[in-house]
Order: sequence, then C-alpha cells, then structure tokens
Amino acid sequence: MTKKIAIVTGASSGIGAATVKALVKNGYKVVGLARRIARLEALAQELKSESGKLFPLKTDITKEADIKYAFVWAETNVGPISLLVNNAGIAKPTNIINGTTSDFKIVFDTNVIGLTIACREAINLMLNNKVDNGLIVNINSIAGHFVPTLPLKNVYPASKYAVTALTETLRQELINLESSIRVTSISPGYVDTEIVKVNGFLEYEDIAAIEKIAPRLQAEDIANAILYVASTPSHVQITELTIRPVGEAI
Repeated sequence: MTKKIAIVTGASSGIGAATVKALVKNGYKVVGLARRIARLEALAQELKSESGKLFPLKTDITKEADIKYAFVWAETNVGPISLLVNNAGIAKPTNIINGTTSDFKIVFDTNVIGLTIACREAINLMLNNKVDNGLIVNINSIAGHFVPTLPLKNVYPASKYAVTALTETLRQELINLESSIRVTSISPGYVDTEIVKVNGFLEYEDIAAIEKIAPRLQAEDIANAILYVASTPSHVQITELTIRPVGEAI
C-alpha cells in the first residue's frame, strides 16, 4: 500500500492498540479514534521514535457527528486514508429475555451502526481522493458465524452476524462501482483483552470459571493478521479470515 495513512477505531486498548503499534512501526500515519484520549496520547508518546506516527483523536463511535468529524479531520490534517480498521466493539453481560433496551442499543450502535458509518465515510473519501488499493478491515468474531453456547451473550452474536453481512454487501457494492477498494472481515476466537473485565463479565462466577481456563489469542496476533491482509497484492481480496487459539472448543 503506497499511501500509508490509516484510521483505527477503538484504538486505546486491546486489538486496537496492538494494531496501532504494528501499523506505526511499519511506517503508517495512524489516526487513532477512542473515547479515552489520555490512553491514546500515552500510546503516541510510546511510539514517537517509530517510523510512522499516531495522531490521537477523541471520538465516540456511537455518535455520527464524532465519526464524520474524525474522517474530515484525518483528511485535512494527515491526508487521504488508504486503510480503515473498524475495531471498536462492545458486549454486555445480560440476556435477551431480561435485558434492557439500553444494553441492546449500545451494542448495535457500536458494533453495527458506528461501523457502517465509518465504512461509508472511509469509502467515500477513498473514492473522492482516487486512492488506489484502499482497504477496509472489519474486526468481526467467530460469533458472527455461529452462536457460541456461552451464557449472557444476548445480542452480541446478532451484531457480529450483521458485520458478516455488511462486509459481503460492501464487497458487492464495490464490484458494482468497479472500484479497487477491498474489504475484509477478520473473525477471531477468544482474544485476551480487557473487554470481558471492563464490561463486567467476570462478576459472574460461571463466566469467570470459563474465562480462567479458555485458550486465548493475544491482541498482537490479530494486529499481525491485519498487516498480512494489507500486504497482499492488489488483485487479492481476503474476504474472511478466521483466527482461533489452539484448543478452543466452542
């Protein structure tokens, strides 16, 4: 990819932070989007001696105005992006039968609506700037292909099934436009990040017991996969990449 300018959502921790590190170390200028701006600024300081650069930008992926501003800011202050990594995601420990509408809504607003808006903004910028070989990477989940038999998953698998469908729909739309922009879904199994703890899953004994012994990937494993996808020749489109830790049984 000749124009190494990227946007990464959910960039302050986990897969997002690992992806930022990998891209910056490989010469990318990265606009990192997250609500926790202090973490982004600390990450920028950590990476200041690398060949690329991180530009922190406070963004709430559930707010359309924030997303649209971030893409305009990136184009104005950094340049036309060639890569979008839709990593921001959330899960809530509840169920469909007794869950609250607010919990359902935050999952879809983050995992589906925010992702869709970001795809739209990125693709239109790429088209307007005639960016060759633009790439959209959607961080999906194995739960976007089957519903794991785990407790308190509620609407999370439904949101990830939506990402699977959205990725394929985008691929077809881009074919109709005769565009060279590629789109990829990366579906990890369990990744060792803070999402389980931060969202309160470990407060439930049955989930904590499962989590304690579960085989797991590291965030860097997914970041390396993103680098691989981005490094493939322009005629190659990896539409789906599933990555699971050895021994994962679900």
